[in-house]
Amino acid sequence: MLNDIESDRVERTISTTNTDKFGQAICAFANDLPDYRLPGYLFLGVEDNGAIMGINVTDELLKNVAAIRTDGNIQPQPSMTVEKVEMPEGDIVMIKVEPSVFPPVRYKGRIWVRIGPRKGVANEEDERILMEKRRVNVSSFDSSPCLGAKIDDLDLQKFKHYYLPKAMTDDEINEDRRDVKFQLSSFGFYDTQYGCPTYAGMLFFAKNLRRFMPGAYIQYVRFAGKDRAGDIMTEHEFKENLCTILPELDTFIKTTIANRRPIPVSALREDPVVDYPDWATRELLMNAICHRDYSTNGPIQFYQYDDRIEIMNHGGLYGRANEENFPNVNDYRNIVVAEAMKVLGFVNRHSRGVLRVQKDLKENENGEAIYDFGYQTAVLVRENKSPRGERMMKEAIANGFILESGEKPSDLTISEGKPSQKPSNLTENADGDNKKSSNLTVSEFPTMIVKNVYEAIQMKRDAKYSWLQDNLGVSESTILRAINDLKELGYISKEHSKIKGKWQLLK
Repeated sequence: MLNDIESDRVERTISTTNTDKFGQAICAFANDLPDYRLPGYLFLGVEDNGAIMGINVTDELLKNVAAIRTDGNIQPQPSMTVEKVEMPEGDIVMIKVEPSVFPPVRYKGRIWVRIGPRKGVANEEDERILMEKRRVNVSSFDSSPCLGAKIDDLDLQKFKHYYLPKAMTDDEINEDRRDVKFQLSSFGFYDTQYGCPTYAGMLFFAKNLRRFMPGAYIQYVRFAGKDRAGDIMTEHEFKENLCTILPELDTFIKTTIANRRPIPVSALREDPVVDYPDWATRELLMNAICHRDYSTNGPIQFYQYDDRIEIMNHGGLYGRANEENFPNVNDYRNIVVAEAMKVLGFVNRHSRGVLRVQKDLKENENGEAIYDFGYQTAVLVRENKSPRGERMMKEAIANGFILESGEKPSDLTISEGKPSQKPSNLTENADGDNKKSSNLTVSEFPTMIVKNVYEAIQMKRDAKYSWLQDNLGVSESTILRAINDLKELGYISKEHSKIKGKWQLLK
């Protein structure tokens, strides 16, 4: 390089004090406009024709040259080395500059590039090319290699038997004879250049995720009261890989968070109510998992209070998304994670999840979810508890369908001796003789629903299970239990078929 002419990758100077010239050359080499993807060299103490003049290389000189990288004039800081090279003709300084993966690099606010053997300020077209290189080179955190991790740290059985069948057809799986490392790499779960899993691969398949990503878990806490000062009623950490915890969270929300229960709205019908619609809550939590900043050590906080749920995830709005255009504009901090969650069926990537959440919450009387972007490095979303269940409970108590203790009056005696109500279509028996049922009291039966089922059968002797379920407004399992009770008590015969025949009344 010393003997050859100056080029895109080589610059020579005899100066040891012209720091502006050095800074411009370093900036130009870092930008690597020709895209050689090779380092550039700046030689101090060498003539333009390659003749070595020799200079007095001191520690002070080497420190001053090395400080050019960190003095704040070059942004972003390039990777470079500075060393003394002893030649027969004398000592020189060699500055080796690696091409930047985050171009354009600027020196004192200006973009310098190599134009053949000389350097110059970039024009608009040069800047466009450098910006495109930046977009190509910059990878998301989840697609970066998890250095220190090995293929043995992944649960490959989960990848082969849980993820692959959802991502590929059976024919494609049978035809794919590649090594598992290349299969993982095709989905962004393995980095073949560094020979290790990516962070996304660890998130979905790691055997011990916390060892490599301490903050990659969900912390659920149920507080008594309306703030964190209340006692902790229960807590749980979802700390396994995402292939394991995503289905667990789905079930946990449906069975524990939603709090689904039936409330009587008449003597013959119960309506199911939920405090938090499970799809909406699930979507909010999945968004937190998908969009969080996994380079931090804090967990996703999934906190439940008496009157609300709060979900906080690290990382604010990303990319094109901001407070003004949210939720109509979306962007992905974790590209591989988002795609993998879509493959598994936990997100849709249609930018409509938040809008549907708000719709479901309003229909369930929760009110819209409230987003708080004031935490700078985190996003908090609040889902208020629906008042519908408490209101319906008060109405059921006021109408005598349930006692204040929570027990149904049918477990004791009918309130004030009033006969139970019947749907208007329960007016004629199977023989068409319009006979009324006997005036039965609740005390003759274990529960009111058993009494209601018996009266319905009296009215319609050929009633099928589906008809009883539809007209009494209860579940099939409730009908089955009532029928079994009637058989055990000797009110109806055990010979009836679900498909044909009439109920045989014994009392």
